[in-house]
Amino acid sequence: MITTEQIRARIAEAIAQSGMSQTELAKKLGIKQPTVGQYLSGRALPALDTLANLCKILDIDANYILCQDMGEK
Repeated sequence: MITTEQIRARIAEAIAQSGMSQTELAKKLGIKQPTVGQYLSGRALPALDTLANLCKILDIDANYILCQDMGEK
């Protein structure tokens, strides 16, 4: 079973690897910086439209973020 912690960890990893600051990413997503912080801490997960935009901005596959590369269907 895929957990929200696994998704949070993938989001955090992708953001860290991007080299973007939370403020820069928030601006590109059209959200406030504290919201990005909530994604990183696990207090919140992005809405589907925000997740899609996040994947586009970071040039990552949504299947990776959603742990679909773990062999689970």
